[in-house]
Amino acid sequence: MNITTFLLICTGYLIGSLSFAIIISKACHLPDPRTFGSGNPGTTNVLRTGNRKAALFTLLGDAIKGWVPVFIAFQFFWHSALTASDIAYVAIATFLGHLYPIYFRFKGGKGVATALGILLAFSLKLGLCVAIIWIVFLKAFRISSLSALIAALSSPILAFFFLSEPSWKWAVALIATMLIIRHKLNIQKLISGKENRIGS
Repeated sequence: MNITTFLLICTGYLIGSLSFAIIISKACHLPDPRTFGSGNPGTTNVLRTGNRKAALFTLLGDAIKGWVPVFIAFQFFWHSALTASDIAYVAIATFLGHLYPIYFRFKGGKGVATALGILLAFSLKLGLCVAIIWIVFLKAFRISSLSALIAALSSPILAFFFLSEPSWKWAVALIATMLIIRHKLNIQKLISGKENRIGS
C-alpha cells in the first residue's frame, strides 16, 4: 500500500465519520437524534422531529460525504496513482466511518444515504437505479427500513452489470452486507409486523 492510498483511506474514514444527523440537528436546535425514536443518527429519525428541511439536509449531507472520498480516489485512479482495489478500500473505509465514527464514540448510523453516495461515485447509473428502487418501495410501503433493505439487496446484483472491476463489485456487496446487518432489529420488527411506517 502506497502513501497516497493510505492517506485517501484515512481521509475517507474521517469524512465518513461526520454524522450529519447530529450536526444538522444541533445547527437547527433539534433534539439529538440519538436520544429519541430509534436512537439512530440518520435521516428517518431526524424526520421524526417534524423538520423536513433538517431531514433533507441530513440525507444530502450523508450522501455527499459518501460520494466525495470515492470521487477523489477516482481522480487518482484515472491518473494511475491508485489501483481498482485501492478505490474499493477507500469506499469501504468511508462506509465504516459512518457506521463507527471516531467523532461520536464509534456509534454511527445504518448507512443508507452514505452507501447511496458511494454507489453514485462508482457509477451514476448504478446509484440512480438503486435510488429509484429505494424511492419506489418507500412510496409503496412507507417503511424506511424495508425500502433500504430491498435497495441494499439489489445493489450487488446491479453492480455486477454496471461495474467493470471485480474489487468494486465485492466492495458494493460488502457495504450492502454491513448495511443489512445494521438493520437487524428492523428485520425482526418487519417479521413480527411491528415496524413503524413513516408518518405514524
